[in-house]
Amino acid sequence: YTETLTPVSAGSLNVGLVQQCQTIHGRDRTCFPPQLPREWVTTLLFIVLGIISLTVTCGLLVMSHWHPEATRYARWIAFTGMVLFCMAALIFPIGFYVSEVGGQPYKLPNNTMVGSSYVLFIMSIFFTTVGLLFAGKVCFPG
Repeated sequence: YTETLTPVSAGSLNVGLVQQCQTIHGRDRTCFPPQLPREWVTTLLFIVLGIISLTVTCGLLVMSHWHPEATRYARWIAFTGMVLFCMAALIFPIGFYVSEVGGQPYKLPNNTMVGSSYVLFIMSIFFTTVGLLFAGKVCFPG
């Protein structure tokens, strides 16, 4: 006896920046690298550069214990990372026109559901921005 917690459908397609997975009529799930539109390649590049920026920022903040001038560079690199993530969030929805999605720029079709990773991405941009605002108040009071 097995119980399904999700409804059975004819198939599903998950579209991502680095992988697309498809299930057709109960067959095994197949995944393959997608042919990305230019907008999504740009988004992926901005995300990678943003992650690098925040990693360098963390390193500079640790280094600032021994070299206080590193804090100034860390602040600007963190700001650059925030701008890169915001640009990625603005550019990504332009690619909704691809045939796999079937929407228009900035508008998904009615039968499409947004995955948790996209919601988490938008939330991370929000928290990064709020964190930088608080860090600015703490580091530069007045």
